Amino acid sequence: MLVEMTELLGRQIYTPDGRLLGEVDNVVVDVESSKIDGLYVDETSPMLVDDSRPVNVPYRWVSAVNDVVLLKYFPKRVSVKKTVARPAKEEAPAAPAR
Repeated sequence: MLVEMTELLGRQIYTPDGRLLGEVDNVVVDVESSKIDGLYVDETSPMLVDDSRPVNVPYRWVSAVNDVVLLKYFPKRVSVKKTVARPAKEEAPAAPAR
């Protein structure tokens, strides 16, 4: 069964254990190889992704596409690493103008 890319928009994506990740908001395409690279989900389940952040699900994780998209893999939880902001380096004072 062939599915056009535009038909994927709005379909619900489920993890292998049946949890709803979200809906397909966009399709990421590798133009050079003319293949789907991923499915972009803008509003994700807070049970699966910290802060309901957007994710790009690699298409190789897709198991089946019909009325819904079923994944063969998805991490138990997607979290974002908190980075500590480093203080800016102090610049040496400029030499006085003569």
